[in-house]
Amino acid sequence: MELKKEIIPTSWSELQEVLFTDSYNDKINRIRSPYIYRGLSKFDYQLKTSLIRLKGPYDELEFHLLRNFKKYSFRPDINNKSDWEWLALAQHHGLPTRLLDWTYSPYVALHFATAEIEKYHHDGVIWALNYESLKNYLPENLQYKLHQIGSNSFTIEMLHELYQDLRELSKEKSDFVVAFEPPSLDDRIVNQYGIFTFMSHSSSILNSWLMDKPDLYFRIRIPAAMKWEIRDKLDQVNINERVLFPGMDGLSKWLTRHYSPTDSKKQKNLSLETNHQ
Repeated sequence: MELKKEIIPTSWSELQEVLFTDSYNDKINRIRSPYIYRGLSKFDYQLKTSLIRLKGPYDELEFHLLRNFKKYSFRPDINNKSDWEWLALAQHHGLPTRLLDWTYSPYVALHFATAEIEKYHHDGVIWALNYESLKNYLPENLQYKLHQIGSNSFTIEMLHELYQDLRELSKEKSDFVVAFEPPSLDDRIVNQYGIFTFMSHSSSILNSWLMDKPDLYFRIRIPAAMKWEIRDKLDQVNINERVLFPGMDGLSKWLTRHYSPTDSKKQKNLSLETNHQ
């Protein structure tokens, strides 16, 4: 099935335009994008959660993963909280979950599409998801909750009022997608301008669900030949690991990539291929 939009920029200036596609809000005459963004280093990567990538009987293991994370992660400030708060914390620290990380910032998504230099010979991708329109596909009780608050996304407290835990959510018959804002666990979430999505069933893959809903998304293809230029310019405007992952780990990642040499011959060949397409 064809996509609504698959945009392929051919220059840095053109990329700046497409990153803000459909961002103008006529009602308030301001730039207020209805989209959230997810950057991936390879164009053919799907919107699979880390739980799905775990493989095996992952949908059965979800409960046990979270149960043991709670058991061994002593956090006085979060004990006796809801599954949703624990789920956000677990995702933040690398546990396989049904959550997908997104950002309100197209530049942060562009960082993640160009952060892995070992994949610079592959085209990258930015998925743009209209999170404001997601509510049109939600069950009535979830739509009502958003309308009641006057929001386009859920908080942990709102979710807990609707579902006591993941098992209760999984009883839903229909497939739908929920966008929710994580608590500000640390500077990393704040600096990455992060937001999560999850599906009502842990075995569902978001890009498959989106295929018959072209009003909800578009994709930007990031040509491999542009990645070094994009990366260097993002560094210049301070969109890098040092800022997005505060601390020595992020600093080390940034310095390692910043001082890595380019494969000039390979980049030249990629540029020639792009120009002849």
